[in-house]
Amino acid sequence: QVQLVESGGGLVQAGGSLRLSCAASGSIFSFNDMGWYLQAPGKQREMVATINSYGSTNYADSVKGRFTLSRDSAKNTVYLQMNSLKPEDTAVYYCRVRRNWVNYWGQGTQVTVSS
Repeated sequence: QVQLVESGGGLVQAGGSLRLSCAASGSIFSFNDMGWYLQAPGKQREMVATINSYGSTNYADSVKGRFTLSRDSAKNTVYLQMNSLKPEDTAVYYCRVRRNWVNYWGQGTQVTVSS
């Protein structure tokens, strides 16, 4: 079982920045990959950014150039730096890790971007 603790969501004006953190129990090198997903009201959950065990990242087209995913292996934590935020980025953001190809999800953190 993997426990995930998310933090960093909140309310920000358009053009502002936020950094989300996801601290995982266990070494991140034991994970197939880690990442962030978002779910807006009435919509399906969708991928924002992921990083695999080799450190390769993948971003949704809508966030490329604005969001940066990174990890700190010493803290078993993955970060999502979100810059130039837009109202359409408003959603609940979920951290997900995959270990032995089993998905584990965080509780979600709300990000609200006002216009």
